[in-house]
Amino acid sequence: MRWLKPKGSDAKKLTIEPPAARAGRHGIAIAACVKNEARYIEEWVRFHQAVGIRHFYIYDNGSTDDTCAVLRGLLSAETLTIIPWAGRMRDAATATLLNGQVIVLAHAILNFGGDYRWMAFIDVDEFLLPKQGRTVEQALETVGDFPNVSLPWHMFATSGHEAPPDGPLTLNYTLRGADPMTSKENVSNFKCIVDPCEVTEVSVHQFQTRAFGDLTANDAGKRFTRRGRKAPEFYSNQFLQLNHYYTKSRQELMEKLERGWIYDSSATKYRDKVLSVVKSIEEDVTEDRSMIDFIERYAIDLGR
Repeated sequence: MRWLKPKGSDAKKLTIEPPAARAGRHGIAIAACVKNEARYIEEWVRFHQAVGIRHFYIYDNGSTDDTCAVLRGLLSAETLTIIPWAGRMRDAATATLLNGQVIVLAHAILNFGGDYRWMAFIDVDEFLLPKQGRTVEQALETVGDFPNVSLPWHMFATSGHEAPPDGPLTLNYTLRGADPMTSKENVSNFKCIVDPCEVTEVSVHQFQTRAFGDLTANDAGKRFTRRGRKAPEFYSNQFLQLNHYYTKSRQELMEKLERGWIYDSSATKYRDKVLSVVKSIEEDVTEDRSMIDFIERYAIDLGR
């Protein structure tokens, strides 16, 4: 793999040679970075098991709580791989900070991608909610053989909770930003589900593929360039919705700001960005109970 020429102070893209498809590849895997997520990781795993995720590749960034123990208690060796993954890296010649998340995604594709039809790259505060069908794969059927799907964030903030409420995260937070395609910086973005055996360029929020370059599809199969996907016409949540529980309660938001983000080069920049995003979400919210409806319809056990 090769870093593209950095722009600014944070190198955020890698080019790779796609892995070869292995015989019998099928299903969908998730690759995610975690650190000290014991409070909510069980719910995230149980939900995604219920919507058909075949394997979880968890890159553990030095957790000191029970995150890994919880994961091992929930999942078997056939469905869980934990990879220790800590530290920052800089280019020796330029001192450019290399984006650790991008390295994780490239590593997952190159080492494990040949076994799967799809790989999803989301964080543990993000949930893949089928709107049509029972599983993520069923929701993706309308995309067909196209290898690159972009799902816009549906951003949930505090929903008025000052402290963590009792019960599951996904049942307690129902107020999200009304416009997932807002033009406000850092509020609108995408996460992707891709055919790993077609990926040629990797970044956190966008990919390129061998046959289609930077074309990406929404959940309804409508194709745009990755810049064009920011147009209102790209928006769809008819088949699959990505819920991003960005802050949880106000108390947890403060804890998040105190911790900072290992992959952000500036703690002050990170704090300002997060507070700006929260303000933008909460300026214009709508009630969204589609997650609750789905969980109740299929009697999903979230473990809390």
